[in-house]
Amino acid sequence: MYPRLLQTIELVQNIEIPAERKEILKPLTAFIQRKLGDKKAINLNFICTHNSRRSHLSQVWAQIASDYFHIPKVACYSGGTEETSIFPKVVETLEEQGLQILKLSNSANSVYSIKYNEESHPIIGFSKRHDSLFNPVYGFAAIMTCSQADGGCPFIAGADQRIPITFEDPKVSDNTPEQTRIYHERSLEIGVEMFHVFSQVIQMD
Repeated sequence: MYPRLLQTIELVQNIEIPAERKEILKPLTAFIQRKLGDKKAINLNFICTHNSRRSHLSQVWAQIASDYFHIPKVACYSGGTEETSIFPKVVETLEEQGLQILKLSNSANSVYSIKYNEESHPIIGFSKRHDSLFNPVYGFAAIMTCSQADGGCPFIAGADQRIPITFEDPKVSDNTPEQTRIYHERSLEIGVEMFHVFSQVIQMD
């Protein structure tokens, strides 16, 4: 992994998680463990209303964590209840934390290549509905990263399990002097929790 990203990961691993959050994260670890034990693909679809901020941060950090802890067959996706675009501050924040990001298309809904090392296939980031053909059709975990999406999507077709892991929207800081700090903190918070999830997975022989 890239040196600056490894520095961020070191920071992430030294941040303590409250006990109540650890309980919220247990179902996701259990889902990954079950799929790993069954030798099946581990598909995770992180869902938020606009697929513009929290769901992308969760997708990226979960993919990084799976690679870091050598959990095989993990593919992380994201989607929304509607299609918008990745908010530029999310891209800027991830770049500052050590990822290499290339804009592949310049449009209202730009597509990005998001790399965390030179060996792995890049994460393809763009806004889409959770049921986009780009995302898994069945056998996946639907991780609801905002309460609005959790309430607005009473049924996620094809999901093996629906898991609410909600985060405060960094959008509250947009157009304020606190924006950079809030996005940085939210990304770290999500990174901390995704690293905890994958650190609890027991490798199978």
